[in-house]
Amino acid sequence: MTASIHSVPPAIRWKTFLTVLGPGLVVMLADTDVGSVVTAAQSGAQWGYKLLLLQFILMPILYVVQELTVRLGIFTRRGHGELIRETFGARWAWVSVSGLGLATIGALLTEFSGVTGVGELLGVPRWLSLCLAAGFLLAVVWTGSYRRVERVAIALGLFELVFFWVALAAHPDPTAVWNGLLHAPINNPDYLYLVAANIGAVIMPWMIFYQQSAVADKGLMPEHYPHARWDTAIGAVVTQLIMAAVLVASAATIGAHSPNASLNTVGQISEALTPYLGDRLGRIIFGLGILGAAMVASIVVSLAAAWGFGEVTGYKHSLEHHPVDAPWFYLVFTAGVLGGAVLVYSVPDLVALTLGVEVMNALLLPLVLGFLVTLAIKALPAEHRLRGAYLWLVIAVAGLTATLGVYGGLSNLPGL
Repeated sequence: MTASIHSVPPAIRWKTFLTVLGPGLVVMLADTDVGSVVTAAQSGAQWGYKLLLLQFILMPILYVVQELTVRLGIFTRRGHGELIRETFGARWAWVSVSGLGLATIGALLTEFSGVTGVGELLGVPRWLSLCLAAGFLLAVVWTGSYRRVERVAIALGLFELVFFWVALAAHPDPTAVWNGLLHAPINNPDYLYLVAANIGAVIMPWMIFYQQSAVADKGLMPEHYPHARWDTAIGAVVTQLIMAAVLVASAATIGAHSPNASLNTVGQISEALTPYLGDRLGRIIFGLGILGAAMVASIVVSLAAAWGFGEVTGYKHSLEHHPVDAPWFYLVFTAGVLGGAVLVYSVPDLVALTLGVEVMNALLLPLVLGFLVTLAIKALPAEHRLRGAYLWLVIAVAGLTATLGVYGGLSNLPGL
């Protein structure tokens, strides 16, 4: 008889947890990407603390969604695209991966725009910033195993923790924070548009593809399931706390003194924060946070695309394969990295599309969450399928999230 997890010595349980830790934490650190940071900064600048409560509400929603990818990856041993193809057929698999492609393009544009923004803050030419970032990403993935890539991604993502210092340095007014938590102007289309942008900044198609494929590629087994759920839960809390920190910093400084400031680029956000954080130190710390967010997200987004298209087309798609053995997998990853870098170099103002990209993610939620929940009902082994009260909870959470995302995204269109 297999021993229960509670009968295993604590030292072994911790060792197992640290071994399993990775897919959830990495995807959540990538979730707080450049687009998400810009969205949170604009939310704080325009609406003070009125969107802060949403960041905490999204914690359990994010966990519920991403936990399904863990369950599917462990108990089916299939990536997301592969499982859609096996369950619904090739046509629906291509529909799903097409949405992934759109989200990938939008995400990579914002990540590389963030990289160049940090470079400009530090006096590094745009072309050099892009070359260094793209070269680093290609070197990490082309020469590493899954575990090595995961470790590098976590190390990069931890730079985002500097945003907690940024929030503390902004000295937010506790009374203003409390008042903001209690007020939500839900009848205002501009407010709802930012609600949709925040939802789209938290639940993105590439996250679902990445985590399910990463769980399968890492070789996690059913006995790892409890640890993998904790990995996901910790990541969900950390990523939303980072979003909250950026929003608080922006609300306490820009929102309180210049709410109409233009915040479409990393440079503009940094300049707006500089009077409150200090010139040199503020720029360096803020830049490190943005750079960490951009680099970990670039790894995750590009790998999600490479995994997703590999699962749909059937080419070899694993970081455990040498590039010679899985050429298409590495070529798709490379095309994403180089394509994003070239586009940002050619059209430097693409970062202005950040909010639009996040809203696009929100508009894709019915498709993304629909596939995910249906797979959890149909494709899992019988003993691990959603059932009972939790099934209806998941359906309600997915339905309400998708509806609010679409409604908010469309609310700011003319005539609506």
